[in-house]
Amino acid sequence: MPKIISPQVNPDTTVTFRLDAPGASEVIVTGDFLPPRHIETPYGSFAIDGSMPLAKNSDGIWECTSGKLSPELYSYTFIVDSLRMPDPSNVYQIRDVGTITNIFLIPGDRATSYAVNDVPHGTVSKIWYDSPSTGMKRRMSVYTPPGYETSGKEYPVFYLLHGMGGDEDAWLELGRASEILDNLIAEWKAEPMIVVMPNGNISQEAAPGRTSHGLVPPTTALPNTMDGTFEAAFPEIVGFIDRTYRTKADKDNRAIAGLSMGGFHSCHISKQYPDMFGYVGLFSAAINTDKEKRSPIYEEMERKFAEQFKNAPALYWIGIGKEDFLFKDNQNLRNFLDSKGYPYTYVETEGGHIWRNWRVYLTEFAPLLFNR
Repeated sequence: MPKIISPQVNPDTTVTFRLDAPGASEVIVTGDFLPPRHIETPYGSFAIDGSMPLAKNSDGIWECTSGKLSPELYSYTFIVDSLRMPDPSNVYQIRDVGTITNIFLIPGDRATSYAVNDVPHGTVSKIWYDSPSTGMKRRMSVYTPPGYETSGKEYPVFYLLHGMGGDEDAWLELGRASEILDNLIAEWKAEPMIVVMPNGNISQEAAPGRTSHGLVPPTTALPNTMDGTFEAAFPEIVGFIDRTYRTKADKDNRAIAGLSMGGFHSCHISKQYPDMFGYVGLFSAAINTDKEKRSPIYEEMERKFAEQFKNAPALYWIGIGKEDFLFKDNQNLRNFLDSKGYPYTYVETEGGHIWRNWRVYLTEFAPLLFNR
C-alpha cells in the first residue's frame, strides 16, 4: 500500500483528505474550511464547523475533496464512527484548550503572513516572573523583533492576550503571532516591537503540562476567571517587562489587545490604568461582567471610560465577526462610545468566534501601532 497523502493541497486550491480505516462504517471530516453549521443554545446561536463525508475509493481508502479554498490557515479533524480523531497522516497539529486539530495552509494573499518565509526572524522566549499578588512564579511568552539582541535600541511593547481556556502559548500556536510579526516587520508594514503574551488565567502558573501541577487536563473552568484579579495584577507584568527588556516605557509606546476573554481584559485594564496604554484592541471581545463577580475593577465604569478618553488612546480598535455570539454585546459597547463621542475604529468581518478572524485582526491591528 503506498503512503497515504492527507491532506493533499491540489493546484486548483481544492484539498483532498484520505484515511485508511478498513473497519469503519462512516468517516466524516469536519473543519473551519467548510460552511459553518448553527446550533441553538440557551446562550444564543453558535456557529460550529461544517462537515463532509468521505467515501471509499478503488483502493479501499476513505477519501473526499473539498471545493476551492481561499488562501488561509485551516483546521480539521476526522470523525470515524462517531469517534473524533486527528489525521494520522498529518503531523501538523494544534491544541485549543482540550481539543486537538490538524492544520493545513492554502498559500497566497493574507495567508502569506502566516507562513514561515525567508525573512529575518525574531526570538520567542518563555519567561518566568515573580507575581507577588498571587504568590507564584508565572510564565509568559515574549517575542523580541529581529536584531533585538545586538541592536542596543529600545522598543515599544505590545501586550497580546488570549481567550478563555487559552494560555501563553495560544497566540503563538493558533494565532501564528511570531510569523505574522516577522513578516509584517520584514515588509516594513509594522514597527519592530516586543510582543508580550502572558497567561491570562491568573490561577495558573503556566500552560497545562508546563507547571508544578503536572500533566493536568486543560479546562476553561478555572478559579478567578474574569473576576478582576488578573486586571489588578497586570502592572506586575508591565513592571517586569520594563525592568527586563529594553523598552520605551511610556503610554505612547505601549499597546494592549486580546481576543474574547483577552479583549475583556484589554478593555478593563486599559481604562483602569488610563496612562498606561496608548493603543487598545478588542478582538471579538467579551464585554459584560459577571454580576456575581464583584470587583473594584468593574465599578464606576462610565467614570473610568471618561478618564481614559479625556486623553484618548491614539487608537481604540474594535473587531468582530458578523456571526459572532458576542456581536450584540460589541454593538452595545459601540453605542455607548458613540453616545459619549469617544473615538474608535471599527472592523466587521464575516464568520464567528474563530481563530481565522483573530489572525486577520492581528494583521490589521499591528501595522497601526506606534506610528501615529
